[in-house]
Parts: sequence; structure tokens; C-alpha cells
Amino acid sequence: HPTRHYFRVGRRARAALVRTSAMAPTPKRQKTSPHRGFGKLILFGEHFVVYKAPALVGAVAAYTDCTVEISTAEWSRGLIVEDNRPAIPGYKVDKAGEMMEGTELVLKHMGFDTTNQGLKITLGGDLCAVSGIGASAANCVSVARALAAAQGKELTEEEINRAGYEGEKGYHGTPSGIDNTAATYGGVLKFLRTDTDPLFETRKLASPALIVYASSGITASTSKVVEDVRNKKNKDPKWFDGLMSQYMEIYEAAEEALKTCDWAKIGELADKNHKILQELTVSCDKLDDLVKAAREAGALGAKLAGTGRGGLMWAICKDKASQEKVAEALGKHAEHVWKTEFA
Repeated sequence: HPTRHYFRVGRRARAALVRTSAMAPTPKRQKTSPHRGFGKLILFGEHFVVYKAPALVGAVAAYTDCTVEISTAEWSRGLIVEDNRPAIPGYKVDKAGEMMEGTELVLKHMGFDTTNQGLKITLGGDLCAVSGIGASAANCVSVARALAAAQGKELTEEEINRAGYEGEKGYHGTPSGIDNTAATYGGVLKFLRTDTDPLFETRKLASPALIVYASSGITASTSKVVEDVRNKKNKDPKWFDGLMSQYMEIYEAAEEALKTCDWAKIGELADKNHKILQELTVSCDKLDDLVKAAREAGALGAKLAGTGRGGLMWAICKDKASQEKVAEALGKHAEHVWKTEFA
């Protein structure tokens, strides 16, 4: 945790701490802030990506934005983060330490020393902070953009991405690089692990896809689920290879469908991918119920997103009316439901 410092705000000096606001239907936004980092959902490739299969990740249109104020007072030192992002209950309190560490890593990477100069960071936007949506990367990227602007620096997107990656270390130790890359560039991201550095390929979509995503309300340990899948793979390699083969067919078809933004095809492939993930034993009753509810409400397709056995799921919709209907249906099964786009 940071040392307790002070920063002038109005007529008073205030201690450096994290201020959180309760979740609200309409989040508090910063005025005309262009300093954004996007959220993300995994389209295809959960778990198989661990074994060097390619994965597809979609950046969502929902974002975290940021403004920064650099103190001009000679005596001012320290850091204040005012966190006005919408979030599920408990998220910002639980993640406060990691968020501060990630923020300080971004500042260090960009050469800003709060022991010499005071800084206030204010976070906002419409991306609801929940595990699985890439909220930490969106946070780090937005901070990097805002600080660069305040410092008068014109950074490339790759430089912003690198700063976001450094910040992600405060949350994940050794991040994959997926979330910060999606948060920086938007669009669809192809990710492939290698024996050295991972390979990324970004692609902008010709037209947006309307989606609804929902939280199961269950938090699963990523490391434990990944280890369990690994044990099952080692016990029955033939079984796992069969599922991998099915996944690769889905991946190749998804690559083609994305070129023409064939969302009906993407929905069909999402259904198939969810079935494979069920066979991989990484779904759960709650996720299956949400996926089923979305399909019955008219979604083009739906699947879990991320680690599984909890976390998030997403559904793709043909139009706004369908998106509303699917969101309403999911709202009967889940406390937290969001509408956005892959864009």
C-alpha cells in the first residue's frame, strides 16, 4: 500500500487513499475525457489457449475513462485515486490494494514520481468492474492515456499498451498481455502462446455485434480450474485431443465469420464452443442456466467466458429488440446483467 501523503484539493489537504462509490445505474463520468481503456470478453479459446491453441478475444464498447490533475503546489506530494467506476458490490474494496499497486507501476513506467509531486487520478466510465471483463487492464490503460496527456507526451498505441501491461503486473503478477492489448486497441484480438513471447494480431470490426453478458455470481479460482483441466488432460490425452480438434474447427470457422461480421454464424459457433467447455467440465449449473435462458429468449448463441465454473457468460443478439429481450430474460436469473457491443 502507498505511503500516506497529501495532495491539495480546494482549500484542504487530503490523505492519499482510494475513494469508492456505490454501484449506480448511471455511472459518474468525467467531462469530455478521451482517455479510455476498453473491457473485453473471450470469444473463443478458453483453456485450449493454455496449450498453444489460438484464441479470439473481443473488446467491448464499454470503457473505463480517466482524468488526472498534476499539482503545481511546491509542497504537494503523494497520490489520490478517486474511483467512480460502477462495480459489483465489494469489487473495488477487495481490489483496492491491487489497483493502487497497478496504478503506481504505470506511474513508475512513465517516469512520474509522486514522492516529488502530487497527483490526483479520477476514474469513471461505463464499464462495470467485475471479474472476467478486463476491468484492471481498462483501468491501467486509461491511466496511461490520461497521464501521458497531462505530461504533454504523444505516445504511440504500442507505448500505451506497454504501460498498461506494466500496470497489470500489480493485479496478476505475470499477465498474459491479452487484456491490456484489448483495452488499448479495441476490436477483435487473436492471441497465441509460443515458447517465447505471445503473438497478437488485432482486427477492427466492420460492424458492431450486439451482446448481453451476465455474472453467475460465483467466483472460481483460475489457477485451480486450469490445474484441474491439466490433470484431466494428463489422465486422458486422447479425450482432450478430441476436444482440441473440435475447438480448432470452431476457431477456424470463427475467423472466417468475423471477416464478414456474420454474427449468426458466430452465435452458432458460440453454442458449439459452450458444449465443448461443458465436456471439459468447466461450466456449471448456473452458467448453463444463463446460456439456456439467453438462447430461449432469442439470442443467436451464447457461451461462458473465461475460467468457467463461475464468472461471466455472453450472448450475441441480432438487433436491439432482441438484445433487450435477452437482457430481460437473463435478469430473471442473474443479479448483474449488462448490454454492450463487440466493437
